[in-house]
Amino acid sequence: MSCIRFNTSAQRRQNEELSQGVVHSSDPVAAFLSPAVTDSKIARIRRLANDPNPKIRASAAASYHAPDDIYEKLAKDSDPEVRSWIARNEHVPCDILRQLVNDPDEQVRSFLAINYYVPADAMDVLSHDESRQVRALVDWKAKLAVTA
Repeated sequence: MSCIRFNTSAQRRQNEELSQGVVHSSDPVAAFLSPAVTDSKIARIRRLANDPNPKIRASAAASYHAPDDIYEKLAKDSDPEVRSWIARNEHVPCDILRQLVNDPDEQVRSFLAINYYVPADAMDVLSHDESRQVRALVDWKAKLAVTA
């Protein structure tokens, strides 16, 4: 099987027309357009968030397009893996992330400590965490911010 692709002249013309006005970036991933967030996509995220399987709920928690009420619900999920995905998701609102600073699971607090979108007051709480690992991650992230 060949990996060489031959486009017809019509396909090349269509590609050129579709790329008109697209800002080109040195980052190749930036060249790919994401599909629009539709009502049906939000409905799928809601179904995932209500699935009995925590792995499926975790995928909803990782979504960048979930409504805030879904993030809120998943931040209180009984499974720590689901809450860990909320803690590391940079699209989760700050007020929801703040709720996780006293999470009973060290992994959740650890992911929260390395999320750059966690507000300073929550980071201050994490800097005094009972877990040496969480405190070390807070220190590590602070050192990165100083050198950046």
